[in-house]
Amino acid sequence: MNAHYVYTVIDLCCIVVPFAASFHPKIKFYTAWRYALPVMVVVAALFILWDVIFTQRGIWSFNDRYVTGIHIGNLPLEEVAFFVCIPYSCLFTYYCFDLFMKPLLRQSTVVSLSYVIALFLVAAAGMHKMQLYTSVTFTLLAFLLFKSASSKAKFLPMFYVAFTVNLLPFFISNGILTGTWIMEPVVRYDDHNNLGIRLGSIPLEDVFYGMLLQLANVAGFEYLRGYRLSDKLQTGLQIMSGRGNVAQRAE
Repeated sequence: MNAHYVYTVIDLCCIVVPFAASFHPKIKFYTAWRYALPVMVVVAALFILWDVIFTQRGIWSFNDRYVTGIHIGNLPLEEVAFFVCIPYSCLFTYYCFDLFMKPLLRQSTVVSLSYVIALFLVAAAGMHKMQLYTSVTFTLLAFLLFKSASSKAKFLPMFYVAFTVNLLPFFISNGILTGTWIMEPVVRYDDHNNLGIRLGSIPLEDVFYGMLLQLANVAGFEYLRGYRLSDKLQTGLQIMSGRGNVAQRAE
């Protein structure tokens, strides 16, 4: 295989199975595209802007050996596609677990867990203000976790299940991107801007960056689906629905 297509192949491998399975008659994820796609566009735009700034500042860079050479601004096309392929596959995984599986953890447990992780991230970000990848990623994730926990978001238990399962493909794909199993990394990091801790070839911050990307998409997806309607509003809707059925029967 031509080395210039390595990043392209990674993107395609991440999305091809979830996309094909979206049309399975027992899953029908395509019916949820009207919620998923708008959120993916907004989140991708924000992450791409972040990517552009960090690339410009040299916090990370891309190896010309493993990309096609087509750029959008200062980003390889494959990097832009990353923010479509990865969120889609992660949302698909979350959707499937939410569809077929009951939460393994109680709501109160995941709320407490989210607060603990958020506090840890805030403390770590404060201790490493000069490492921009660390401080920015940890701060943003802490904020989103805190918001989700404080609102007692019902999607949190299943999010943690899906995120844990997604760690396996994450370590495979991100491992390749950071230099595992190939001669050079596809994405190079300036270790002055991170903690310098690697999980194999993967910077520790990438795990939290991935968590932030997934949580932002899941939170937006569920917000549009109305997953977080208050109990009071849900009760009101049920009452209205019941009244409607009574009226229909009366007619």
